[in-house]
Formats: sequence, C-alpha cells, structure tokens
Amino acid sequence: MAIEVFIDNEQISRKIAAMAELINGHFQGKELTVVCVLNGSFMFTADLVRELNLPIEIEFIKCSSYHEGTSSSGEVKFDLDFKKSLANKHVLVVEDIVDTGLTLTKLMEKIRSMKPASLKLAALLHKPARTTHPVKIDYLGFEIPDKFVIGYGLDYAGKYRELPYIGIYAEE
Repeated sequence: MAIEVFIDNEQISRKIAAMAELINGHFQGKELTVVCVLNGSFMFTADLVRELNLPIEIEFIKCSSYHEGTSSSGEVKFDLDFKKSLANKHVLVVEDIVDTGLTLTKLMEKIRSMKPASLKLAALLHKPARTTHPVKIDYLGFEIPDKFVIGYGLDYAGKYRELPYIGIYAEE
C-alpha cells in the first residue's frame, strides 16, 4: 500500500480559513448549529469551528453509505442521531467528502423535515465524477478527481484518519 500526499496541511488550513470567512459573513449576528457528520469530518469540523466568530452549538450525527469499503453500498445507515431539535435553527452541515451524494441527500432531507430556519452545507472535498445524487454545496474546500483519499479524518476501513494531510490511497 502506498500513500501519495495530495493536499498538504498548509493548503487545508488556508482553505478552511477562507471558508470560515464566508460562513462568518453569511451568519453574522446569528447563532449557528454546526452538524458534524461522523466519523470522517471530525478534524475538519474542529478546525472550522475554531475559525468561526459566531455563537455556535455543535451536534453530531453518524451516517454512511460506505460500510468499510472503498465504494458506496447504495444504502445510507444512521448510527447516531440528533440529541436536540433543529427546528428554527440556522444549521450548517459539515461533511468531509461528497462522493456519490447519497448520504448527504438523505441527511439533508432528514434535516429539512425538522424545519430549520436555514440549512447550508460545508464540504471539504467533492468528487464530481462520482456524483449520482447532486447536492448543493454552499462552502467547498476542494474539488478532486475520482481517487480514493485518506487522511485528515478520512479513512480506509477505519485506518489513516490521523494523517495531517489528504493522501491518495493506492494498493500496490
């Protein structure tokens, strides 16, 4: 197995600062509920919220369509649900990667049904070549080619999340 550094930590930090500036401007004067989609977006969410100059609450949800593989299973599984209502709240969903868009489509539908005051999506990565369920990404870090990426919270079978960069995973 080989890992090629694709996006280094400095590039990630600069992009997150730029995204936070846009989010701060959009939600100025409002309280924001940040929804961290576990497990992959925990690092991105932590770094992003440290850059926000807004009153925030953080909620966690765990959902996935991958289930230990390198491609979507086609079925979204919710393993951890919201502890509080999102009704009448300004909600920002923070996701590590939008691949097929299936997981985000289901999650955004779920949140919309709760009637938030507003709903936006921040994604660190987007793979347009794999998108079969288009979702509107309001704040995007990087558009990437159809490669399997790991690091900075992203994993392969639970491994490599701790890498401080985003790498391309390749089996040799």
